[in-house]
Amino acid sequence: MMSYPECETEDRDLCGREPNDGAACQENGENLWDAFGLLQIDVGCESIRGQVPGNEAGCSRNVLRKQRNWEKIISAKKKKRKCERERRRAKLAEERDQAPQLSKRDLKGITKLRLLGAKETGPWLCVDLSMTTHMTKKEISRLAAQIRRLYGSNKKSQKPFWLYLTGFVPNSPIAEECLRMNDGFSNYILWRKSSHTKCMSSVGWLMKAFKRLTFQNAQEQHLQMARLPIQEYMVKKVNAKNYHSTTLAINQVFDALSTYHETKSWAEALKAAVSPGKGYVLRDAAR
Repeated sequence: MMSYPECETEDRDLCGREPNDGAACQENGENLWDAFGLLQIDVGCESIRGQVPGNEAGCSRNVLRKQRNWEKIISAKKKKRKCERERRRAKLAEERDQAPQLSKRDLKGITKLRLLGAKETGPWLCVDLSMTTHMTKKEISRLAAQIRRLYGSNKKSQKPFWLYLTGFVPNSPIAEECLRMNDGFSNYILWRKSSHTKCMSSVGWLMKAFKRLTFQNAQEQHLQMARLPIQEYMVKKVNAKNYHSTTLAINQVFDALSTYHETKSWAEALKAAVSPGKGYVLRDAAR
């Protein structure tokens, strides 16, 4: 406990005053004590701040509270993700118990047998590639991508077609593009013929500019021609661009034929093949 400093009674005391100035010295001593008191209070505040857990950097209580809340949120998210993973694992385990699991090799063998069986019992689908000599590089790339999608859909189908590529010339732009864009294209289970062979049914991916040419070729080879009954089952839908088109890519034509082969319904077939972007909808859906 500190006491008030007392003035010495020498020639000049510690207060710098004469002995007869005792009252003034005492007053100054009181001011000095007040200063020490303020200093003691400041030191006490610093010690209180240092006693707050996790507050080594001198953060305010509000900042610490926000930090703790954020840590709780992060922890809750981690627990939620962990529960989701466990739920998915349990679901997969349940599905494995219910259905026999086949290896990829077994599944690949089953698919191969189903595709080869279509050669004997399924319908044949010919894709005429003889028009690729009139196509640009960009159009050929799109055609190669459509062939990939067509083949993928045929593999998944329970009633696949036997695919037949005519006008497929080795080392031609379309052949090189198919090999470049489609993984495993050389192992596709289908026929490839460089010559244009007559087919029971012919499906061609045709640009509008080639309509007259392909029509003439079909007449010369006495091929039976047909179109998808889009106008009979679908109507134009009003849209902002006022765009309507019945021209389909070969994979879309395949989707129509494949769905019809399974369902015997043109409505279902066109619904699966004609995308909304073509500007057509089924008549029943337009009502």
